[in-house]
Amino acid sequence: MKIYTKTGDKGKTSLFGGTRVNKSHLRIDAYGTIDELNANIGLLKDQVANEFIIKILYEIQDRLFVLGAILATEPEKSGMKLPVLKKEDIRFLEIEIDKMEENLPPLKNFIIPGGHPVVSLTHIARTVCRRAERSMVLLSENSPVDGILLEYVNRLSDFLFVLGRQLAKELNVNEITWHSSE
Repeated sequence: MKIYTKTGDKGKTSLFGGTRVNKSHLRIDAYGTIDELNANIGLLKDQVANEFIIKILYEIQDRLFVLGAILATEPEKSGMKLPVLKKEDIRFLEIEIDKMEENLPPLKNFIIPGGHPVVSLTHIARTVCRRAERSMVLLSENSPVDGILLEYVNRLSDFLFVLGRQLAKELNVNEITWHSSE
């Protein structure tokens, strides 16, 4: 099988189900941003030394493939056999957030991203996650989007923020807090 098909050369692509749409379609933007997020999490995972966190990030990447597949499917073809995102997937993130927060100082100020390349990669993934969420919300204003997908991405951005703090602690990096000049 060849990787190139030439079917997208004129700016169109197919959703799961066969409908051809412009590559600028809101649905394409939404699952494309999820794909970008997944790639950023892969880069982060490749830089992390903590095996437990690597396993969590792999699990998240797997869930993002599920989320992307759901977004890439035309809502009218809801009878198609698709993988499912579950409430347990959201709960998994919440449990991991709670475990990390138990060992972190309370947050009293905004954190300026940075201090170490791994921490910075975490914040890049977090901001891509927020963009994916905005893209999905925009799509939901025009086409059905299952609420659990939005919940998952929202919780994932929270997870990535706390993970950045956790990694800073593990790497002995001082968090830089932002203080308003007013």
